[in-house]
Amino acid sequence: MWVIRTVAASALAVSMVGSAPGLASADPADPASPTAPATSAAAAPTPPPAAPKTTIDADGTYAVGTDIAPGIYTSAGPVGNGTCFWRRSSNPDDATIDNALSKKPQTVQIDPTDKAFKTNGCQPWQLSTDAAPPPSVAPALAGLQLQGFMAQLNQRAAASGQTPPP
Repeated sequence: MWVIRTVAASALAVSMVGSAPGLASADPADPASPTAPATSAAAAPTPPPAAPKTTIDADGTYAVGTDIAPGIYTSAGPVGNGTCFWRRSSNPDDATIDNALSKKPQTVQIDPTDKAFKTNGCQPWQLSTDAAPPPSVAPALAGLQLQGFMAQLNQRAAASGQTPPP
């Protein structure tokens, strides 16, 4: 009689342990079962990164090659009666390569070596395959223009009785 009770108690204990929450069972339909089919949501492939945009439709700073594609962009100019500002910057020092503040339509060539392009107050920029590159001012010529402007300012200051800076 003792043997029958022990076997019955053991069967009851195994039955209770097998169905206890948090413990593995041999039922393949039970998701906690070690023999249950594996289902994984992490196995889904990640989509490739988005290609850089060819339209800039909001104010901001855009990384060249990541956010926007390099190339020649055109804008119809400022929004409303405001001014259109843009700036190209370089790697690694974030120095200004070129910029403008205008009330006219704009064309800018963004090179693959540029770090970023910033725009503010401009109508949308569109990558244009048929636009001519904007004229560039040689650095030496730009320096001469700046010297000319400074000379004019100094002359006006002297004419008004002010001492020009050294």
